[in-house]
Amino acid sequence: MSKSGALDLASGVGGKIDKKEVKSAVEQYEKYHVYFGGDEETRKANYGDMVNKYYDLATSFYEFGWGESFHFAPRWKGESLKESIKRHEHFLALQLGLKRGMKVLDVGCGIGGPLREIARFSSASITGLNNNEYQISRGKELNQLVGLSESCNFVKADFMKMPFSDSTFDAIYAIEATCHAPDVLGCYKEIYRVMKPGQCFAAYEWCMTDHFDPTNESHQKTKAEIELGNGLPDIRTTSQCLEALRLAGFEVEWEKDLALDSPVPWYLPLDTRHFSITSFRLTAFGRLITRTMVKTLEFLGFAPAGSERVSSFLEKAAEGLVEGGRKEIFTPLYFFLARKPL
Repeated sequence: MSKSGALDLASGVGGKIDKKEVKSAVEQYEKYHVYFGGDEETRKANYGDMVNKYYDLATSFYEFGWGESFHFAPRWKGESLKESIKRHEHFLALQLGLKRGMKVLDVGCGIGGPLREIARFSSASITGLNNNEYQISRGKELNQLVGLSESCNFVKADFMKMPFSDSTFDAIYAIEATCHAPDVLGCYKEIYRVMKPGQCFAAYEWCMTDHFDPTNESHQKTKAEIELGNGLPDIRTTSQCLEALRLAGFEVEWEKDLALDSPVPWYLPLDTRHFSITSFRLTAFGRLITRTMVKTLEFLGFAPAGSERVSSFLEKAAEGLVEGGRKEIFTPLYFFLARKPL
């Protein structure tokens, strides 16, 4: 069960960071980004610290507003956000042909929402790789609650240097996670290394599309907002991801931006012009209530100092994501299926 109450949100802000140090951690995180004078090279050089701070600070907000699966999905008309997220996870499992007896790796698994759903759907055994201690502790709690502790486990490690032997896994997937890598080629090479020959890697990547113009100030502003609010060193283009896969040694079976065929825009849950009862906390009014609640809880001492600032940069991220989606310069739904040759 996800932590969905106001006090769960308040107590979770900061993750494993000492509550007295949360405000300082927020300040340090912000300084990595363009809005606060940071630059891409500094973010890449310190990606481990930046991403860990981000998820310590933001995970309780994600769980409060989004549930256990922190990702977007293409969506049919009449389909709820929750239903579309589950279908998106099942699609990945089907593309990889997951089944009982397979040893699978989830790269950048969050608190394990997709891992649990895919394990139940496919009966495969899944290892979640994550470098954030707080998210792993939450994932273990949730696995225990649903009885998946035997078939699913977590490993704390950096996906740029995985603690696994060569050719360990029958399949590997990543859901909106490897966008945190400072070097996408290095990340894909590690995934290639730990995968058995003849097997497949599938992912949903966050990418700038072909409509992105790096000389356009408005486009750059939107990109910077997304990076700030989502702990990203640099958002790559779809063509850069595709080239990195090939250079890592993969054969690309097929690839597509799934946002192009989505009847309902992927960013709709974050669009302030949209209202939904089933996704109320993500609507403009729901987010206003959350901001006010966080501010009040911080004032009363139930939430650590700095909590409101975390809420603020997550709001900035939502604005950037919606703007990126409307302009069609950004997608979180770039899918590919790639095979390691025999």
